[in-house]
Formats: sequence, C-alpha cells, structure tokens
Amino acid sequence: MTDPLSAPATKPTRGRPRSSSRELLEDAAFELFLENTYAKTTVDQITQRAGVGRSTFFNYFQGKSDVFWIDVDASIPLLSACLADQAPDAPLMPSLNAALAAVASHFGPSRVPWILTQHELVGTVGEVQASALARFTQVAGILSTFAAVRLGVDPETLMPRTIAYSFTGALVAAAQEWASAGSLRGSLEPYVARAVAPLARGFATPAHP
Repeated sequence: MTDPLSAPATKPTRGRPRSSSRELLEDAAFELFLENTYAKTTVDQITQRAGVGRSTFFNYFQGKSDVFWIDVDASIPLLSACLADQAPDAPLMPSLNAALAAVASHFGPSRVPWILTQHELVGTVGEVQASALARFTQVAGILSTFAAVRLGVDPETLMPRTIAYSFTGALVAAAQEWASAGSLRGSLEPYVARAVAPLARGFATPAHP
C-alpha cells in the first residue's frame, strides 16, 4: 500500500535563512537523514550536528519524527484562525474553501515540507506514519467542529465527520500532486482548490442530516 505522503525525491528547497535552535535542528536532521537514512540517525547525532544540547531538542520536539512537521504544525493554528475569520452567516462550503485557500497560500516553492519531497529516503517507518496520522486527525477534528457548528449538529455525527475527512484526504492528495510538480510547482493554493472543488459541489446539495 502506497503511503499517502509518498512523492518523488528531490533536493529540498528551503529558501529562508536558518537562525533559531529549532531551525538549526531541522536542517541538521535533514542533512543526517540524507546521509545516514532516517532509521540510522539518532537524536544525539542531530543535536551534535546542530551544536545544541539534547534538552534543546526536546524543548521543540517530542520525538525524531516531529522534525518533519514544522511547517505543517505551524499551519494547523493558522487553519483555525482562517476558519474563525469566515463570516458566521456565510455558507459552509465557500467558507471551507476560503479558509483552506488562505492556508495553502502560505506554501510555495520556498516553503515545501521536507517529508513531501524526500519520503523515499525515509521509507515506511512506523513512527513517521503515526506522526502523519496524528496531524491528519487534528486537521479533521478542526474541520469537523467547524462544519458541525455551521450545520447545527454534533461534531461527532456522520455528516461533519464525513465532510472533515473528505476534505482532509483532498488536502493530502493536493499536497502530493504539488510536491511531485518539482521546481515549477508554484503555490499550493491552486492544487488545493482543484482537489476540494468536487467535494464542495457535492456537499453543497441539501442532503444534510
């Protein structure tokens, strides 16, 4: 079974200066993953390469796999903020589309999560897959709560969950396609727009619970 984050390996494009301890740890980890593979790289090696203490690593990350998700983790509170910015009387689907487009616009050629372009070098490591699932579940939870409020139903019921996980899957598919486009990929926003458009049309029908 193909991992949902798999994409052809290309050289990572960072595009911004690295200065904080967190950024130094991120770059050190990626260098070591490329040199030694993910499985053979230890936290101690990462901290030594970054020139910081082991405790500094755990100030920022719970485990080695969390290094992959810095940009994704930063986008999760942004998603909540973009949803909160939507007019309370606006229809659900346009509101979801607008919020997701706003988040996606923050990803471009100089901001590509490393895991999307280097997955073949990581392999199907269980802890990485688990950390991905945790992020997908978090995003789906945010979308489900938003949908439930707009529909006036419990977020644990079928419709908001179906909407949330459908849109989360579309986001993953869009990110895959965007990452595989290489140096000409541009912004993530149009990829997300194409991925969610069929869902928005389908869920816009009056088949609410």
